[in-house]
Amino acid sequence: MEDFSEFQEAMGDDVTPLKTEKRVLLRKQTQAGASLAARRKAAETQVQQDPNHLSDSYVDMVKPYDLISFKRDGVQEGVYRKFRLGKYEIDARLDLHRRTVEQARQEVYRFIADAMRYDLRTVTILHGKGEKEATPALLKSWVNKWLRELDDVLAFHSCQPHHGGYGAVYVMLRKSERKKQETRDKLRIK
Repeated sequence: MEDFSEFQEAMGDDVTPLKTEKRVLLRKQTQAGASLAARRKAAETQVQQDPNHLSDSYVDMVKPYDLISFKRDGVQEGVYRKFRLGKYEIDARLDLHRRTVEQARQEVYRFIADAMRYDLRTVTILHGKGEKEATPALLKSWVNKWLRELDDVLAFHSCQPHHGGYGAVYVMLRKSERKKQETRDKLRIK
């Protein structure tokens, strides 16, 4: 304490110590790792089952004659090339013409969910070019955004002219576990 008194003498009478408030150290409570992981998985599952998780606040606009495409990591280049050239059989189609953005959002979500339930792999969504609309390519822009947000969508690409061209999009869906097992079983037999 001698050091403190020497310090006070050196500072003089006009220096007063700062007032400090009492503080409490708050620590984030830790939870068991399994419990936290289970809660996180439940929340993600709930988001995937809710069509409202698809964005509705902002979209980057594309033009009516812009080509739109997307490919997740893991999709082989040869498969993607054959897909974008329209070489795979189309299992189902969704037509969004004359739909509002909200109606389209609900229908895209439901369509992809149904396609997954029925183990469809390649589907087409007709969104139109929207070149004569007040906001050109509005649905096309939203479909471009929504498909990227769905985990079951592996890739999409604007269609070939005979399937709708710039007014439609091919969508490649993830293979279900049941279909993966069927393929494994088929390869083991041969």
